[in-house]
Amino acid sequence: MRPNILKRKLALRVKRKKRVRADISGTVERPRVSIFKSNKYVYVQVIDDVNSVTLAAADGAKLGFKANKAGSAELAKVLAESLKEKNLTNVVFDRNGYLYHGVVAAFADGLRENGIKL
Repeated sequence: MRPNILKRKLALRVKRKKRVRADISGTVERPRVSIFKSNKYVYVQVIDDVNSVTLAAADGAKLGFKANKAGSAELAKVLAESLKEKNLTNVVFDRNGYLYHGVVAAFADGLRENGIKL
């Protein structure tokens, strides 16, 4: 029974991801911030979809931030500093199929608190 539940949850996330990505795209002026969360860590990338280039990234595993609200807020601070160095203050937030609560919402709030406009 358990593998079926996990497959269904993953299928629903992929379905949400495709629906959201149909409307969201990153440009040079306003890149896309994509978040991925595992059970242990959170990973983020800032992507220019027009040129298919990753402009910046932050890895929670390398920095030692866990996949909780506090860790994602700290990861947002690190990413915001990296974005400010590249003179990027406006971004599009791609929640990657995850529901907007908990870790994902804490990350988005952390970006806003550090001067990045979503």
